[in-house]
Amino acid sequence: MDQLKITSSAFKSNGFIPKKYTCDGDDVNPPLSIEGLPRQAVSLVLIVDDPDAPRGTWVHWVVWNIPPVRVIQEDSVPGIEGVNDFQRHSYGGPCPPSGTHRYFFKVYALDTELQLSQNAGKRDVEKAMEGHILAMGELVGLYSRG
Repeated sequence: MDQLKITSSAFKSNGFIPKKYTCDGDDVNPPLSIEGLPRQAVSLVLIVDDPDAPRGTWVHWVVWNIPPVRVIQEDSVPGIEGVNDFQRHSYGGPCPPSGTHRYFFKVYALDTELQLSQNAGKRDVEKAMEGHILAMGELVGLYSRG
């Protein structure tokens, strides 16, 4: 599998995510840049999750059928949004109850578009992606409250 390079103009890899992109700010998604997209990519999937949540990994955003673009704009709806763990069809910014948490912005390049219900969540998307992933990359950001 090929590797994608995911970066953001808002924060560095393993750096702190600005408040604007969290529940303490405007709660909008940060801009992302994607390098190394395979020519045969038909669509992208973006999953944002927090493995440090007290009750297991917390899903903040699930988006599929994103056109194979090099930039995902700030405060955008780049594709079909599934259900996150806030039970919303939208981006839910970092909002950790305590301590510093890691937030993984994972981008997958696929050789197809996914046929899923809009009520699909992360597990449904991961299952539908099986056998279709051409490349993957991730960016990790940190956030703590107070």
